Amino acid sequence: MSKTRPPLGESDHNLVFLCSEYKPLVQRQPVKRRTVRKWSQDAEEALQGCFETTDWMTLCQGYEDDINAMTGCVTDYINFCVDNIIPSRTVRCFTNNKHWIASELKNLINEKKRAFKEGDRELLRSIQKQLKFKIRDSKEAYREKLENKLQRNNIRDVWSGMKKITGFKQRKDCTDGSLDTANELNKFFNRFSSGTNPASSSPVPSQSDIPSSSDPTFSCHTPALLSSNAVMDSSGSINLSSTKSGDAAVPFTSPSHLSVYRSQVKRQLERLNRNKAAGPDGVSPRVLKAGAEQLCGILQHLFNLRLNQEKVPVLWKTSCLVPVPKKTRPSVNDDCRSVALTSHIMKVLERLLLVHLNKKTRTYQDPLQFSYRHGVGVKDAIIQLLQPTHFHLDKAGSTVRVLFFDFSSAFNTIQPDVLCQKLQKTQMGNSTITWIKDYLTNRPQFVRLKNCTSNQAISNIGAPQGTVISPFLFTMYTSDFQYISKTCHLQKYSDDSAVVGCIRDGQEEEYRELVEHFMAWCGNNHLTLNVNKTKEMILDFRKNRVESNTVSIMGEEVEVIEEYKYLGVHLDNKPDWRKNSQAICKKGHSRLHFLRTLRSFNVCSKMLQIFYKSVVESVISSAIVCWGSSIRSRDLKRLNSLIKRLVLFWARLWNHWRRSCKEGFSRESRKLWTTLSILFTRLSDNGRVSSVRGFFSFAATLTATGDPSCQQPL
Repeated sequence: MSKTRPPLGESDHNLVFLCSEYKPLVQRQPVKRRTVRKWSQDAEEALQGCFETTDWMTLCQGYEDDINAMTGCVTDYINFCVDNIIPSRTVRCFTNNKHWIASELKNLINEKKRAFKEGDRELLRSIQKQLKFKIRDSKEAYREKLENKLQRNNIRDVWSGMKKITGFKQRKDCTDGSLDTANELNKFFNRFSSGTNPASSSPVPSQSDIPSSSDPTFSCHTPALLSSNAVMDSSGSINLSSTKSGDAAVPFTSPSHLSVYRSQVKRQLERLNRNKAAGPDGVSPRVLKAGAEQLCGILQHLFNLRLNQEKVPVLWKTSCLVPVPKKTRPSVNDDCRSVALTSHIMKVLERLLLVHLNKKTRTYQDPLQFSYRHGVGVKDAIIQLLQPTHFHLDKAGSTVRVLFFDFSSAFNTIQPDVLCQKLQKTQMGNSTITWIKDYLTNRPQFVRLKNCTSNQAISNIGAPQGTVISPFLFTMYTSDFQYISKTCHLQKYSDDSAVVGCIRDGQEEEYRELVEHFMAWCGNNHLTLNVNKTKEMILDFRKNRVESNTVSIMGEEVEVIEEYKYLGVHLDNKPDWRKNSQAICKKGHSRLHFLRTLRSFNVCSKMLQIFYKSVVESVISSAIVCWGSSIRSRDLKRLNSLIKRLVLFWARLWNHWRRSCKEGFSRESRKLWTTLSILFTRLSDNGRVSSVRGFFSFAATLTATGDPSCQQPL
């Protein structure tokens, strides 16, 4: 069965809509109705005046001993003021319409359909001509709207408009489901606290199997062995000679309780992102930001009171879990990641405490933990893995084995009691540790789906993902196991851990011992390993390779692979970066579609530049300092061809690309400058380059231009 439809554009042929004999289940997107606040300058001033004239001490009178009642009273009053002062309205959202389609254009489209059904060709031709100019005018009006925002330096709205034009990373609705599905997900996310863990957990070893701090190779809160100031020497290992023995931990006496100041609270309130969703308490960050001057006093009083009492109000640690699918079509509960929405007032307090906690625990943090640290990132972690590998493989009879660990719900397995025992070995005060334990225990949580909300559950294990302080707590939870030597080391990036073993003449006892000790430590700290996703890669360039015995974890052999995607970079056992180059070119070509769509609106060159840097260049130059000087000439030509295609969109892109590559190599402020300088030393000893700047220019030119004359063998 078929139906005739109007022609597309100015085509001479009608469209044919083929209908199947059966009736498929089509998901239609109806008109959505939303209630939004009408924020204006007058409304904000009225709200500020209401907060200014409020006697907060009288409001909180009688609740000094009940922290939950006082917190609920202040929260309810803020929401009451917002409901009565800020007007609201109900709007209709047409999901299937483009954002530049106005009501007049929509009416013309409907008139075209009616004229086609009536068979009036003259009217259809006239409407088609009007529709052509109306579409052009609508796109032009939307483009001018974005450029006006760009002139006012409103980059956020400009970026949002460009994503709407191109369809780049369109926002998807949360997972759909019934009340039973929501309760099942809530029970699954809270499985570690309820004691019903469906996954196989690591065996808990005896105390004799756990590495102690007296072992000179394994570190358990011993800053004298591992320091954040350690650097890589010319052999590719970490040089610890710069760490003095006097840097060990000394007893520290701190005030009994922490306190925050009014100016600190106000500064954090003014930094809030007003477009974030409100937490379970219903207080929007826009309200807190608008009334920062008026609310900082009462919030300072609440913060200091809670810190002195070493308690966290139940409302502040209540989490609304939103399941975020890991796959396009999730089939089991493990295919969803739980992201917690918590109170923004609590997040302000967490940011204030995080500054204090980092200062007290800086010397106890693992120097090979490359996440959640200022000035350190993915590039540093990859270089830390590659450089010892390359230096070691230059020697005869050398083999490198890399074991990539994968944890199952690492944040959800944090044990508050174990964490507090580790924090007591730092310079953190007992009152702060007690406050952290209360923050992690007795946390109400519920799951919100598209159409329903689950029942509430109480969690006593783990840290909610999406809060400010949870990454710090996980870092401290895993920082007591540190290992590094000339031949083996353990490096971490959040919960992605890797053991690198440089083996020579088949002597892999240290590597296997490190793996066994790490497994024992994981079991003792209740960290669950996913053996199916734990992989091992063996790099061996010898002609007569010797088969090595595989590593076993919990009685299962770890799969040996030839390629692994580590922190977004494809590593292989060559390593010739062939897989990584193919992935970059494939992803770069897919991003060309977005640039073509954006160019069809005739936007200015500055907007093209912003979109190019954010969407295209971020893909091409990802970890370029790691693979830029080792890429094959064949893959380099493919990348060079992709860059030449991009030049058609922006004439100045070529020079910008070369400058961007050189900046990535020659930025002396980065912590990886030391490692790159050592790599230059190796090259200069062979007489290939004469200066550090020359090496960086050579690598950047090799990557950016693809000049065969620059391709000296490395």
